[in-house]
Amino acid sequence: MSKSKKVVVIGGSGFLGSHVADALTNKGYDVTIFDMHESKFVNEKQKMIVGDILDTQQVNKAIKGSQYVYHFAGVADIDEANKKPVETVTSNILGTTYILEACREYKVDRIVFASSIYVYSDLGSFYRCSKQSCELLIENYFKEYGLNYTILRYGSLYGRRANKFNFINNAITQALLEGKVDRKGDGSEIRDYIHAKDAAQASVEILQDDFNNSHIMIKGTQTIKVRELLMMVNEIMGNQIQINYTKEKHYEGHYQLTPYSFRPRVAKKYFLNTYHDLGQGLLDTIYDIYKDLNKKDTKSVVKINIPDSSKT
Repeated sequence: MSKSKKVVVIGGSGFLGSHVADALTNKGYDVTIFDMHESKFVNEKQKMIVGDILDTQQVNKAIKGSQYVYHFAGVADIDEANKKPVETVTSNILGTTYILEACREYKVDRIVFASSIYVYSDLGSFYRCSKQSCELLIENYFKEYGLNYTILRYGSLYGRRANKFNFINNAITQALLEGKVDRKGDGSEIRDYIHAKDAAQASVEILQDDFNNSHIMIKGTQTIKVRELLMMVNEIMGNQIQINYTKEKHYEGHYQLTPYSFRPRVAKKYFLNTYHDLGQGLLDTIYDIYKDLNKKDTKSVVKINIPDSSKT
C-alpha cells in the first residue's frame, strides 16, 4: 500500500497497543505491529515485526514508508521503573529518541505517543520522569524539525488483554482464585477508569487534523473510588469475595486523589460520543479472565463459580 495508509504500532503486542492496532485495522489502515514479543492478538490483516526499539536498524526498517507511528513501547509499570531506573531511562527515553529520529528521517506525518497523567504529578518516580522527558523530546523534534505529534495522556485502563500490573485485572484474578482481594490503603483512592476499547477508539479518532501538535487527555467519564469499584466487582460475583484493606501504605509513587502538582503542557480532554458502561465492562472482563483461568493447564483452582446463564 502507499504511505498514506501505512501505520506502525510500536508496542502493539501489549494491552492498549493491541486494541489500538485493531481499531486502526477496522478503519482501513495497513497496520504493522512492532514489538519485542509476537502478539497473541495479531490478525491476518496485520503485519508483525519482532524487534527492539533500541535497535536502530530494526526501528528504521519498520517505520520507513509510514504515515503515522504510534509509540506504546517501553517500561510502563511504576513499580518496575522504581526498581530499574537505568533500564527505564534507556528504554523509555533513548528508545523514544531512536523512534523520533526514524520518524524524522522518513518524513512520517505524525507520531502519536502514549504518555500518562502522571506527567502532572511529582509522584510516579522514574516512570513519571521518563514520560516527561519523552514529551519534551517530542515537542523539540517538532520545533527543530517540524515532526508533527499528538501526545496522549491516559487515565486508568481496564478490559480484556490487560497486562500483569493492571490493578483491575489482578484484583479479578485474585478474587477468582482465592475468593478475596487484598488492597493496600483504605480504598478511598479516586480513579478515572476507561475501557481499553474506548481508549483505543479515541486514540484513532485523534488522527483528525484538529489534534495535530497537541496534548490530549483520554480518561473516560467514570470517576470512582477504588473501594466502590471493588464493591461492584463483588456484587457481579454474587458477593462471594472478601475484600481486605491492609494497613500498609498505598503503593509508593501512586496518587491518592489527584495527580496534579507538576505543570506540563496543558492537555485537552477528549470524550467519545459513546463508551462502555463501567459495570458492563467489568462484567465482560470478569468473564474473560474466568474463561482464561479455566482453560489454563495449571495447578490454579478457580474458587468462585460464575454461572453460565449470566454470560453476555
